[in-house]
Amino acid sequence: MTPRTDQPGAKRVTRRRAETRQRLLDAALDVFADNGFGRSTVEQVCERGGYTRGAFYSNFASLDEMFLAMWEQRSRQLVEDFTAAADRVAAAGAAAQADDMLAAVTTQMADAVPVDDRWYRVNAEFTAHALRTPSLKKALAAREQAITAALVQVVRRLLAAGGRRILGDPADLGRALVAVHDGTSVQCLVEPDDARVWDLRRDLFVRVLTSYSEPVEGDRE
Repeated sequence: MTPRTDQPGAKRVTRRRAETRQRLLDAALDVFADNGFGRSTVEQVCERGGYTRGAFYSNFASLDEMFLAMWEQRSRQLVEDFTAAADRVAAAGAAAQADDMLAAVTTQMADAVPVDDRWYRVNAEFTAHALRTPSLKKALAAREQAITAALVQVVRRLLAAGGRRILGDPADLGRALVAVHDGTSVQCLVEPDDARVWDLRRDLFVRVLTSYSEPVEGDRE
């Protein structure tokens, strides 16, 4: 008989399974970052996490599926962090002037989308792998579009609070912001102690936001 999900025993199993899945994901990030995605194995992930192959395959069909699950988890957290930061800016009335609001938006974007050395390496390696695999390439593109659209919605609210609105297709703004993040991340990781590189990163975000938005005439959105 299949246990009912509202029974205490079923809740414990569900919690245990979630914990196992999370520990495997945490272990995988360490393994991927240390060894490189292409040189990592299921056995290495299981050894790092302290689980058997059976535990792995009861949660993931492959390392590819595991990475996509890891990517989605990080993406959800990014949206949550960015949304919370945006709420703080709006609640504080971060700026009476549009230029101040753009600076505030940029600061929140930079803080909520950090430059992470380990994640950048893992993500870059998986992206290269996905480019050689049509099905993965398509799946990754769909996920990128979804996360970018979610972030753009938050940016839209912040711009509106500063009396501006997105100019043209919001997707174009999203792609431009992603391009700035990806490009400047490499520079920041290569020269982490050069303040000019970090200042340039923020300046480019402001320039993109300015170029892809316009002042609202009359009432704000």
